[in-house]
Amino acid sequence: MAKESGLGMTVSVDDSAGSAQAIGNDITSCSWTMPSGVQDVTGINSSAMERLLLLADLTFTFTGVFNDAASMSHAVFKNYRTLPGTELGRTTTLVHSGQTLADTILYTDFSFNRGQDGSLVWTAPGAMSDGTVPAWS
Repeated sequence: MAKESGLGMTVSVDDSAGSAQAIGNDITSCSWTMPSGVQDVTGINSSAMERLLLLADLTFTFTGVFNDAASMSHAVFKNYRTLPGTELGRTTTLVHSGQTLADTILYTDFSFNRGQDGSLVWTAPGAMSDGTVPAWS
């Protein structure tokens, strides 16, 4: 097994029409978590903790540079929410070193920050929406 950097990662996210768009060129940083709930089941007769794993989850947070070209990040995320109750999960795929993590993600925000230096960056956080246990393939 070889250790690797995070270089060469690709990210695609479905736009509001359901078409995957490769937006990795706009993303400057990303983070994801794959936590599971934990239930404490320790009996009073135990001297150490006992736990059960519960439901799995997956969240993403992408940060990037503003780009309103067709099929790029602004076009993908600008309609993350149209009317209340009509939000749709977006297939989100992260690929690195032949490993793929893909699931349906419900994006909850698309926020911007204009820095004092003139930079314009965005952040798009999202969470799993379809009940599929996340897994690398």
